[in-house]
Amino acid sequence: MATYKLTLEYDGTAYAGWQRQPDQPTVQAAIETALRCITQTEIPVIGSGRTDSGVHALGQVASFHSDRAMTTDEWTRALNALLPPDISALSTEEVADGFNARRWAVGKLYEYRILNRRTRSAHERQRAWHLWGGLHVEDMREGAALLTGRHDFSSFEGPQSDAENKVCDLRCLAVIQCGDIISVRLEADRFLKQMVRAIVGTLVEVGQGKRLPRDMKTILEAKDRRAAGYTAPPHGLYLVQVDY
Repeated sequence: MATYKLTLEYDGTAYAGWQRQPDQPTVQAAIETALRCITQTEIPVIGSGRTDSGVHALGQVASFHSDRAMTTDEWTRALNALLPPDISALSTEEVADGFNARRWAVGKLYEYRILNRRTRSAHERQRAWHLWGGLHVEDMREGAALLTGRHDFSSFEGPQSDAENKVCDLRCLAVIQCGDIISVRLEADRFLKQMVRAIVGTLVEVGQGKRLPRDMKTILEAKDRRAAGYTAPPHGLYLVQVDY
């Protein structure tokens, strides 16, 4: 029985998130269906973490076990022949026994994309959050700097979370502007439920002048979701990379 590490990209628009759910299309279910067609057996797939409905991935990682005699290239080709066009297997690697895509992860990188212009986009409508009013990017950067480091991020945790540990080491939080696109890149050892989207939504309020950059420190210290701002919509969010 071999253990495999699978790296994936997907457009999450048509899916109710990563995790398998009854009567709803999910990324995990699509991959498990493809594996069942290849092996004629039920093979559970473990993802590095859940992505919400509408969230995309450029580098999601999953693991699975199989005794099917196939090379890693054959696994990748077979999966891509069966997966829907909005999910792609980028690579398959044989890894050490016991590897678990979720438990072995030591860090993740997310990117949130904002389209900041007056007119909507035909191409980016499901891939970036459209905000037509101008944003003060320097203020957003100043506020972002106050969140980096190891903190209790309870103020940015979404509802119905089962995480007992609220402390995350936010190693990098960068606000990058390139033309009409503002990208917020976040790298941490772990993330709470909807943490990235809550941080982005609150930074946008700073950029709109509804909050001061220094308010981010007060919000963080409150350890109360009601202190923070809006949760950004899911379609601007990308899971870029998982570190092991």
